[in-house]
Amino acid sequence: MKKLIWIALAVWASLAALTAEDIRILIQAGQHPAMAIPDFRGSGAAAGLMGPFNQTLWSDIDGAGLFRMAPKTSYPTMVPQQLSDFREQPAAVETPRARSRNQLVSPPTGGGLWMSDWSNPPVSANYLAIGYTAVQNDVLVLYGWLLDLSRGTPANAQVIGKRYLGSVDAAGSRKVAHEFAADILAVFGQKSLFGTKIIFVSDRSRQKEVWMMDPDGSNQRQITNFRSLSIMPAIAPDSSKIAFTSYARGNPGIFVFALDPVRQLQFYNQVASLNETPDFTPDGKQIVYSSSASGWAQIYIANLDGSNLRRISSSSAIEVEPKVNPKTGSEMVFVSGRSGPQQIYRMNMDGADVERLTPGEGEAGNPSWNPNGQYIAFSWTQGYASGNFNIFIMDVATRNYTQLTHGEGRNENPSWAPDGQHLVFMSTRTGSHQIWTMLADGTQLKQLTTQGNNWTPVWGK
Repeated sequence: MKKLIWIALAVWASLAALTAEDIRILIQAGQHPAMAIPDFRGSGAAAGLMGPFNQTLWSDIDGAGLFRMAPKTSYPTMVPQQLSDFREQPAAVETPRARSRNQLVSPPTGGGLWMSDWSNPPVSANYLAIGYTAVQNDVLVLYGWLLDLSRGTPANAQVIGKRYLGSVDAAGSRKVAHEFAADILAVFGQKSLFGTKIIFVSDRSRQKEVWMMDPDGSNQRQITNFRSLSIMPAIAPDSSKIAFTSYARGNPGIFVFALDPVRQLQFYNQVASLNETPDFTPDGKQIVYSSSASGWAQIYIANLDGSNLRRISSSSAIEVEPKVNPKTGSEMVFVSGRSGPQQIYRMNMDGADVERLTPGEGEAGNPSWNPNGQYIAFSWTQGYASGNFNIFIMDVATRNYTQLTHGEGRNENPSWAPDGQHLVFMSTRTGSHQIWTMLADGTQLKQLTTQGNNWTPVWGK
């Protein structure tokens, strides 16, 4: 199969002629502009907060997958903190010896205070982020700049020049770092993951309960406390609600919670041995799920309170995990055993035009739509590690797919980030079930959880 190229193809070139609003880079394999981010410094009470700030800023930009990060070991001795710190670079001078060879001899470097100190080797950066922090009136203030080093002078090079405010603590320093990073990524047309949330299941409180965390793994907190099995969460398009399967009332049923504040909402479960694997429609007004009310587990759709129920699929096989295309709302993918071992299928919202997407080999499950409605991520036992689940991506229109994980334990339950370029998933590669993230090319792997066992993550706005 042809390897899926899900990022739009374009050659990165000639950004100097663009305004800050016009800069958009579409990355072609291997063509990443270089970004330099020296450690920022803080004055007074802000000095002690720069550790979490610098770590957060670097992590957000590096983790976006847009840039080749220039290593800090290559940076000049002196680091400008603001535009006024830069010095004008003198023109190359002609010496008698050079004149005889018709050559110009470049003057020595500016030690970090010339823009060329950052654009030339060994740094060789295309972009430079600089700034500093201070505490003013009991508020942490960040002054941040992003420079396009191809634009000649510091004034012309400024792409971002902005002030950010936060509390005078580690949380405040991380906040302003996230916000500055978000503005940098926005210049290049990419959404920041700051403020998004990951919902997952954990047994660290002895029973499987639903938990929530920030996209970097911080701020992990428990949502449900049924002291029963609560599994398979889904999150509404606006991230205001979650739905999940719980055994709190005996047979598995659908539960719906609001998140801010956390509270249980009403949902009527039809009489059945199981109601499970819920997901929200793109407008957030309905829930699709699997129910055995008809005998076999089939796909149903209902309002957010369980009313106006109607059946969508009709087969003599188990059908679960419905996921509606977030872009069109007119089709869904789901998992079915109608052809033997479980495979991923597609059908219209009225149950028509059913077609199998996966080839029929091995077992496939856990489909998740990319926000663009063109690709799905899924887990599959077919591939280089046959017999064990790995993460794949498929172009639904062409059926072309590519494998992202290879022979490192079980890798299941992928879910796309709102930016459409990151995935969160469960892996046993460290010996226990833990939550990981990666870019959609399989790189930038990061473990988010370490306590207990953790499963079925979903990523919301």
